[in-house]
Amino acid sequence: MPTARIIEQDRKTTQSGRAKAGKWTLEFESDRAQKHDPLTGWVGNASTSTQVRLAFATKELAIAYAEKNGFDYHVVTAPPVKLKLQAYADNFR
Repeated sequence: MPTARIIEQDRKTTQSGRAKAGKWTLEFESDRAQKHDPLTGWVGNASTSTQVRLAFATKELAIAYAEKNGFDYHVVTAPPVKLKLQAYADNFR
């Protein structure tokens, strides 16, 4: 049975707003070992399930989808955001 990882999208370091914060993504973990391709030098496997990413508005919807389809899952929450408030004039002190 495939294992799903439910991830909370965190705020990127280049973003100041919260436009995509709080959204959740379900992606599948690889159940096969990756192989090295001697011709191209790439690493991969025959499983395409790792390429599937599903977006959900809430964590509960993602968990309900995983349970409905019989996937094992674990939830990864985003780390808390620490804001460092400082004035522009502090750069010149």
